[in-house]
Amino acid sequence: MTIKKTPIWLDCDPGHDDAFAIILAAEHPHLDLLGISTVHGNASLPRVTYNVLSILTSIGRTSIPVYSGCSKPFMRPAVHAPDIHGSSGIDGTSLLPIPTASAQPANAITAMASAILSTPPQTCVLVATGTLTNIALLLATFPAVAGHLRALSVMGGAFGTRADARGNITPHAEFNIYCDPEAAQSIFSNRALSGRITLVPLDITHTVLATDEVLERLRYGGEGVRGSSELRVMLVELLTFFRDTYAKVFGITAGPPLHDPLAVAAVLPTDEVQWEMEEVRVEVVCHGEEVGRTVKTREEPAVIGEGLGAGGKDPYTTVLVPKKVDVDAFWKLLLDMVTAADGRYTWPETATVDA
Repeated sequence: MTIKKTPIWLDCDPGHDDAFAIILAAEHPHLDLLGISTVHGNASLPRVTYNVLSILTSIGRTSIPVYSGCSKPFMRPAVHAPDIHGSSGIDGTSLLPIPTASAQPANAITAMASAILSTPPQTCVLVATGTLTNIALLLATFPAVAGHLRALSVMGGAFGTRADARGNITPHAEFNIYCDPEAAQSIFSNRALSGRITLVPLDITHTVLATDEVLERLRYGGEGVRGSSELRVMLVELLTFFRDTYAKVFGITAGPPLHDPLAVAAVLPTDEVQWEMEEVRVEVVCHGEEVGRTVKTREEPAVIGEGLGAGGKDPYTTVLVPKKVDVDAFWKLLLDMVTAADGRYTWPETATVDA
């Protein structure tokens, strides 16, 4: 039976957890990954672009086109995260292969627009797991793109419903939103996408930890799996590095959160992973000590009073925010996708694995 696939575009800044978002988007049988664009964030733009190409090489999916996007926010200098992801943006393993493909020469924003506009209306899924500069520019420059999206899924934000989910770059802000708050605010106020934006915050990602048990399953797989392959060891080494920096910087010792693949899982066209969502309005603080803070409310925004501009404010945009996710189902799905990718790329003989 032929599977009807959902077209998807991934915008990212790899990162340790982005590697798993790429694997999920590339390997899920119900998704058709049209392309990947990169954006400043965890490391510099050239570095994160290299990381994407290396990850695609490791899973034998170098036919997926990669485009280098924005190197800085609209109004601010770029911010990176070497304390969490290392100087390369994805430190911790020597097994990441040298890319066997190069980034496309075309502009990332126009490439995204062309790919999404070629899909039928309200069918494509756009997933952003990094800073939102590319996505904001896309929607501002090509507003017709919104009509072709079934969903826009964003990994970002922190609402403080958990003690460890108030911020991870400042006490108030999550990194992806903090890096370009103006871009984030432009998206969460885009009326054309009301009800079709999903925001996956730290409040939910911090419930999905790569524990020792998960790392064991990742490294050795299950029945019928050939064991500790180069790909599996590479991924375990990446998560081990991520675990150690998360424990050192944030005091989360049970394992690192898998932020980014959750943004892909949240908009799958299947029911493999169950979610509980709430529909809210999201505002981003763009100045002052709390810059980058995300605030959710169900209240109507204030009405403009009498005089010039009275009654001229658009209705507010609604955003879906997960409150709960089936963690076991998510890990089963993600580990199945690693199994699907395993063995497609042959590592050079110089690459060694300590089983």
